Amino acid sequence: MNIAVLQFPGSNCDQDAFHLFASGLRLPTRYVWHKDTALGDADLVVVPGGFSYGDYLRCGAIARFSPVMGAVLEFAGRGGLVLGICNGFQILCEAGLLPGALIRNASLEYRCMTCELRVEASTAVFNPEVLGPAIRLPIGHGEGNYRIDEAGLARLEANRQVLLRYAQNPNGSLSDIAGIRNERANVFGLMPHPDRAFERFHPSRDGLAFSRCVLAAKFPEILDKSA
Repeated sequence: MNIAVLQFPGSNCDQDAFHLFASGLRLPTRYVWHKDTALGDADLVVVPGGFSYGDYLRCGAIARFSPVMGAVLEFAGRGGLVLGICNGFQILCEAGLLPGALIRNASLEYRCMTCELRVEASTAVFNPEVLGPAIRLPIGHGEGNYRIDEAGLARLEANRQVLLRYAQNPNGSLSDIAGIRNERANVFGLMPHPDRAFERFHPSRDGLAFSRCVLAAKFPEILDKSA
């Protein structure tokens, strides 16, 4: 399995994401610059957290037009695995790869804490039986308030596209949503950071299990490996 971690101007969690997959899961991992127009050999594309383009217009709105995103759209269209973390989640929503949008936290404050997240029964690998009923992951964002219209929310719930919900909502997200997938179950996005939850000194190591579940959508054998 080959992991490609995108880098945008302003990304500040690209190295965290790289370290998660290269050191935490011990998988071949490399960076892909935002001006590149091809992904190369990749089994999973990670769109990391940070402040792409300084969030100058709207979170993820400028990064969505970076040259590399054309390759990401094509890759996802072929069924390739894509994971967006925090700002990466925002970028995927802006690009139309995931439904909905992320707006300012209801408190209008930046929230930085470790959250307990309820695991939803979403897919064969994203469910409480595989991942456990709850996991703990850190958040660090000012615009993590997930919004979608009533019809869109109904589709998410009917298709079981919600992956994680906040046990105690830190940002006002509709229906306590912390992470979702697309209908095809090959594009995943979440505001919490699995890339900050895998070392022994982190608040938890649940980021390893979460990341394995993303990869298991195409490579179920990853669930048999231990960190």
